[in-house]
Amino acid sequence: MQIIKTDNAPKACWAYSQAIKTWNLIFCAGQIWLDPLTDKLVEWWTKNEALQVMKNISEVLKEADLHISDVVKTTIFLADIGDWAIVNEVYWEYFSHKPARSTVAVSWLPAWAKVEIEVIAEIT
Repeated sequence: MQIIKTDNAPKACWAYSQAIKTWNLIFCAGQIWLDPLTDKLVEWWTKNEALQVMKNISEVLKEADLHISDVVKTTIFLADIGDWAIVNEVYWEYFSHKPARSTVAVSWLPAWAKVEIEVIAEIT
């Protein structure tokens, strides 16, 4: 097992890692709308949140020498299922290869985020 860590994505708190490499898989922790450069939240609008989440995921994968196209499974957490179409629009910009996916509505996300996405990528 190897911990994946980058300064180009939001810092992980003491309780978890940004990602873990095990065998040929990378398990990325859920990403929210924090800008790693400022350590602050991006403009509070669902599309901007989703774009920042995808940038954060891309940076964690990049640290592991992977790309979005290596993602085989995603899980999307939405604070409001009504944001599904907006998040889906951003999602398809990045995941045109159609990895397996789950989307769930939750009652609360950290930092009052509207969107959190976690991914599993495969090292080929």
